[in-house]
Amino acid sequence: MIEPHAPAPPGAPPSWTGPARLPVRPGTGRFLVLVCVFVCAACGLVYELELVAFASYLMGDPVTQASVVLSVMVFAMGIGSLGAKRLRCHAAAGFGAVESALALIGGCSAMALYAVFAWTAGWGGMWADGPRCLLVAFSLAIGLLIGAEVPLLMELIQRIRRQDAGGAVADLFAADYVGALVGGLAFPFLLLPFLGQLTGALLTGTVNVVAGGALVLGLFRRDLTRRARWTLLLAGLTVLGVLACAAALAGDFERAARRAVYGPDVRVAVQTGVQEVVLAGGTHGEPLDLFLDGRLRVGGRDEHRYHEALVRPALTGPHARVLILGGGDGLAAREVLRHPGVRRLDIVELDPGLVRLARRDPGLSALNGHALADPRVRVTTADALTWLREARGPAYDVVISDLPDPGITAGAKLYSQEFYGLARRVLAPDGRLVVHAGPVAARPRAFWTVAATLRAAGFAVSPYRVPGHGSACAAGPEASRAPHDWGFLLAARGDAAPALRVGRGRAGTLTQAGLTADARAAERTRVSGVPVSTLVHPRY
Repeated sequence: MIEPHAPAPPGAPPSWTGPARLPVRPGTGRFLVLVCVFVCAACGLVYELELVAFASYLMGDPVTQASVVLSVMVFAMGIGSLGAKRLRCHAAAGFGAVESALALIGGCSAMALYAVFAWTAGWGGMWADGPRCLLVAFSLAIGLLIGAEVPLLMELIQRIRRQDAGGAVADLFAADYVGALVGGLAFPFLLLPFLGQLTGALLTGTVNVVAGGALVLGLFRRDLTRRARWTLLLAGLTVLGVLACAAALAGDFERAARRAVYGPDVRVAVQTGVQEVVLAGGTHGEPLDLFLDGRLRVGGRDEHRYHEALVRPALTGPHARVLILGGGDGLAAREVLRHPGVRRLDIVELDPGLVRLARRDPGLSALNGHALADPRVRVTTADALTWLREARGPAYDVVISDLPDPGITAGAKLYSQEFYGLARRVLAPDGRLVVHAGPVAARPRAFWTVAATLRAAGFAVSPYRVPGHGSACAAGPEASRAPHDWGFLLAARGDAAPALRVGRGRAGTLTQAGLTADARAAERTRVSGVPVSTLVHPRY
């Protein structure tokens, strides 16, 4: 609740004994204050979303990162509001100082986080959690400054024309919430796709300091001493200079940081509107690595292990019509098309930008063998779950789920009982479904949860794993700590689990799959008390 105004104490500046002396009419002045509230709220929400997005891309687990950022920021906003009570007698100068600090810290937060993650995340030891500590520090600082805005703006708007506290709060919060809506929509639809994270944050800081400085130095300049005016002007110009220099260097900085995170061979880095896609290597005989939102999705040194193990066991039976859910990189399609008898291959991929790269990028298109140009292939851009809901009839002999790792919260619906029930509906009676279910040894709980979900959807499952040098769930400096296997689940309708047919036949092969059980690794590896076949390709 806003405290009632007491008579000015002895020695207080004369300007605070009456209404503010404005260069415009009071109605116009109130409108300008509310416009500033709107702009500041939009900027504050952009800073918040920027921290969440960067933490999710660089550190993974978006739910945890969002929870940390939001909870720390809301807590800090409360502390900032309490602290701003001491500045109410100097509301104009205090608000100007808060906006300059907020623009500097918020605008540079993305660049600072990226720098710390890119160049120090691999240090280990006491600094192992350095990027996360910096994330909390930025959330705390930005929250404190955002929380200080509202009491100071309330004081300024009351200085123009007194009104009851309820009416003033309603006006202020209405402008604040509408501004937050605009900022929340502008971040994913304007700033991120057109400017990128770094430049978008720096532009937001620029708008923030200009709006705050214009309000204080333009509308409330008569409430400031000459020294305060010059101090705020110099502070604002300094912040603008820092942000401008950072924006000028953002391109070079981002390229250097990407090389530090993804390696020196980064060729392509695009924000598709769905995700950030980074391609490293893939030319002059170098292996190609594909990163989606900071996570290694395709590791060129052993991607054949993953895709052959994903595709070939499922194609040991009928496979005239095949459906791939995900797989926009074309690599699973490459493996499918190597099998004679495939008459039609449908791919349902959410990201059209990834599909364009799979068709046009020389490295990626060469790696997938130009599979997407094959006349048997039809690519549909859609969400896999939505597409399955609209599909009709048991049309496919094989369904391949080549989707993000089940440990990624954003893709949880693609590992749900509903999803597998819909996949069962489009599967022929004797068809097979294969699912990439993440690393077995590193995340057994997630793996067996997917297996239980498949059984609940009416499938019998055969689990198997393939050793590898990395995993499709590692990011940048964390790649060295990536799980060293991939887990899969081969499923069929009914109660009888589909046979993997690992044996010591003429070539010790898994029939028609081109995979062998290594003499020393063919034993049934037990995870959580359940056997998992270990398959090794003879090439390796």
